[in-house]
Amino acid sequence: MFARRLAQLFFGLFLYGLSIALMVRASLGLNPWSVFHQGLSDVTGLSMGTIVNGVGLLVLLLWIPLRPKPGIGTIANVFMIGASADLCLHFLPVLDGLWLQAVFLAAAVALNAVATGAYIGAGLGPGPRDGITTGLLKVTGWEIRWIRTGVEATVLALGWLMGGKVGFGTILFVLTTGPLLQIFLPMFTLKAAPALAVSRVPSSS
Repeated sequence: MFARRLAQLFFGLFLYGLSIALMVRASLGLNPWSVFHQGLSDVTGLSMGTIVNGVGLLVLLLWIPLRPKPGIGTIANVFMIGASADLCLHFLPVLDGLWLQAVFLAAAVALNAVATGAYIGAGLGPGPRDGITTGLLKVTGWEIRWIRTGVEATVLALGWLMGGKVGFGTILFVLTTGPLLQIFLPMFTLKAAPALAVSRVPSSS
């Protein structure tokens, strides 16, 4: 069972990096965290993959008051997503044509939700960024769709202020990521993994 969970974890992390790369190539606006990462990349001059991994390490500090439980997946997330995104960007072509950009955008949004549900559902620890969502879920008992949307909107505002690219794809992602995760997280949550109620969770930890 552990091998099944580990395989799902790495599958989800790879898909997450692929979803970032697809959205970059679509050039119709990045997802909120990628807007934030791109803004930092522009400010610091570091590559986007490096920023993705570095921000993951820094975000772990926000876990202290929320007290989510880290795991293998937490550490793997920090190092794999940025590397996966850079690898996929290397092979994905620059697009020419709005219809193809739209296809890449739709695939990116859907894959991001599938990827997030897969690696969280593996039960080996959420990623640093999603640990904020799951931590707030346990502390507040609110629906995950509203928590996720609120977190994404906050990060988006910070990224935009630093010059990150915002567009139609960004708006689409913000409006759909919470509801899509509401669907895919239960689908991928393994029975042997720690239970995570999607709609309401008691505030005790």
